Amino acid sequence: WEQRKLGEITERVQGNDGRMDLPTLTISAANGWMDQKERFSGNIAGKEQKNYTLLHKGELSYNHGNSKLAKYGAVFSLETYEEALVPRVYHSFKVINGSPKFIEYYFATKIPDRELAKLVSSGARMDGLLNINFNEFMGINLTVPNKSEQEKISNYFSNLDRLITLHQRECDLLAKMKKSYLQKMFPKNGEDKPEIRFAGFTDAWEQRKLGDISKVIDPHPSHRAPAATEKGIPFIGISDVDEVGNINHKTARIVDEKIFDEHHNRYDLSIPSIGIGRVASLGKVIRLRNDLGKYAVSPTMSVIQFTDNNDLNFLYSNMNTPIFQKQFKSFSNGSTRQSVGIQDLRTLMVSLPIDIEEQKQIGSFFYELDSLITLHQRELDSLKKMKKSLLQMMFV
Repeated sequence: WEQRKLGEITERVQGNDGRMDLPTLTISAANGWMDQKERFSGNIAGKEQKNYTLLHKGELSYNHGNSKLAKYGAVFSLETYEEALVPRVYHSFKVINGSPKFIEYYFATKIPDRELAKLVSSGARMDGLLNINFNEFMGINLTVPNKSEQEKISNYFSNLDRLITLHQRECDLLAKMKKSYLQKMFPKNGEDKPEIRFAGFTDAWEQRKLGDISKVIDPHPSHRAPAATEKGIPFIGISDVDEVGNINHKTARIVDEKIFDEHHNRYDLSIPSIGIGRVASLGKVIRLRNDLGKYAVSPTMSVIQFTDNNDLNFLYSNMNTPIFQKQFKSFSNGSTRQSVGIQDLRTLMVSLPIDIEEQKQIGSFFYELDSLITLHQRELDSLKKMKKSLLQMMFV
């Protein structure tokens, strides 16, 4: 590999040929090139569009705007369009003899950030752009292999990106499907039967107060989390449990069991229980499975133990419906720290089928759907982690 200045292996791209009917794009650090109509619900170029740059497939732009994901801006190659108009303020360029995608992935490693940081003299301007002009940008150093190796590296990461996109689409599709079923498999407001039911069930559902079918445990009043220790039990909050109730032991701190016994929520783990964010992550619901052993629960959420013969998976899904969530959040109070009181929580209404078998079938359906979503999400997270690691190892 050899060190070259960016300007030695690229040429500037600027201006346009007057065609204003081409796709008008913008760069998102998270998603790459996006049509302005998709990102902003409309074309925001206005009169400035006549000054936009005409970019051809395989040419690149550097959006020197800072963001949380790209502190020193982001570079993307145009791949999904043959031609497009992009903001003139972007530094647009094309590779003379090499792989455009390699350059894109090189910037994704964040290696150039070290040099870009030195070019920022006074932070971001009022429009959010970093004070890095085109000539300064072209003067940064890159260490690159020959064209053949560039293309092989680019193809490898392009295939990995396609796999990531596939799992992301699957996650999005399953989440959309779940949202639709939550609306149709539970009665709408004012109705006593759902739109979609399993075969063999026709009876009307009944309305019950949450406090009548469960014990809503008042959490310990202190919001101070206990100190971590090497041996003990997991101390879990809303974000430490996945869709199917598995504890993330990487995020859940370990605390002394005595603290749990004396100061935090104590309950019989043989009783089906659900946690709901009452202060933090308002309204988020998690399963507290009784097959995971003993654990302590953050006081920022309430534990609901169901005393009647009801199915935990059904109730978990029920409490995720738009109707329940809207009802729950209508009780929130506090200008800076939203919260829902215990007494209000007990008065929330829940729709229940009379036949426990209908509950079980609905609960099992959503549990399997949640398991599938969790499976794809884990694969997606694993692929993203692998890409991040490989970007660090395969570039100089």
